[in-house]
This record gives sequence, structure tokens and C-alpha cells, in this order.
Amino acid sequence: MADKDVVRTLLDQHGTTYAEDAGITMADKPAPLWQLLVLSLLLSARISSEIAVAAARELFDAGCGTAHGTRDTTWQHRVDALGRGHYRRYDERTSTQLGELADVVMEEYAGDLRRLHERADDVGDLDEALQQFKGIGPAGAAIFLREVQGVWPDIAPYVDDLAAKGADRLGLPKDPDKVAGLVSGKELPRLVAAFVRAARDVDVVADVEDA
Repeated sequence: MADKDVVRTLLDQHGTTYAEDAGITMADKPAPLWQLLVLSLLLSARISSEIAVAAARELFDAGCGTAHGTRDTTWQHRVDALGRGHYRRYDERTSTQLGELADVVMEEYAGDLRRLHERADDVGDLDEALQQFKGIGPAGAAIFLREVQGVWPDIAPYVDDLAAKGADRLGLPKDPDKVAGLVSGKELPRLVAAFVRAARDVDVVADVEDA
């Protein structure tokens, strides 16, 4: 199967971003950028992506869709929302982290992560800045950067080691510039998300091969 055919099959079957799964409509605006940061924090824990996505939806429905809104919620309110999303192993710790995250984003960036972007010279700076947030380590920063590259095109193409592993499993190029040549800029976050799924689940590779 030609690379273009593999990519099209992969996008059709597994090309939903994690932000889309969580109901986030990505845009270069404060609310969706905050929501992506929250999702990145939730996905960083040793818990299934399905549970992390469900917990994110519950948090957003509970008023945590912006940094300001999150800061106005109580610790227990956030714990309850996480519980409804079955994020129970880490609910208390994560509720605390979310409160601290909201405080920092409000104080340092006035609730607007576009300011973080403006202050960064390159993707390395962004990665370092993201990891300054408590609860966001290398994995969380990579999640954020993979998904935000569709609305922050200056950091694209961003393909981290996990996504590159998935691309390799699929027999596709893993060099970022070559990956970018396979799809339009708008589709790049979807393709990289599909690579991540392939890295985590060999059944994704089988689905593509059987198509």
C-alpha cells in the first residue's frame, strides 16, 4: 500500500485528535488553549486516554473550561467532576493541581496561553515553559504541542518520539518534515494523533493493514 493510501486509511479510522474526543474545538483563543492544557495534564497520568477524555468533559461542563472559571470552582467541585469521569485514582491530587494551574495561568498569563506562545522563541522554549506547570512533565508538554500545532503553525511540524514510534510501526516516514509532506497543515495534528494510537496499540496497525 502506498504511503498516501496508508495515511488516508489511518486518518479515516484513527485520525481523531484527543482534543476533538474531549469536545474541544481548537482555535488560537484562551478557552480552547486552556482546555487543551487541562486535557494534557489529565492524559499525563497512568490512566486510560478514554477516562482522561471523559474527565475533561466533566470538568468543562462543571465550569472549568477557562482558567478563570477553574479558579472560581472549589477543590471538592473539581474532585466530584473528576469522579463522574471515573478519574478516581488521581482525583484529589489532580483537583489540587488544577487549582494551582489556574492560579499560575491567571497570574502569569492573565488566563491567556497565547501570551506563553508569544514569549517563546521556538518549540524548545514552549516545551520548557509548559513543563514549568506543576503536573505537566515531558509527556504532558508533548501532548499539548502535538495537538496545538494546528493553530500554532510556527511550531509545526511537531512529531515527538512516541508519534515517531507509531509512524515507524506503520512503515511511514518519522522525520517531521517528511510527515508534514503527507498531509495538509490542518490534518497534521490528526495524523500525529493517529501515530500515537499506533504506538500504543498494535491493533491500529492491523486495522490499516487489513483495510
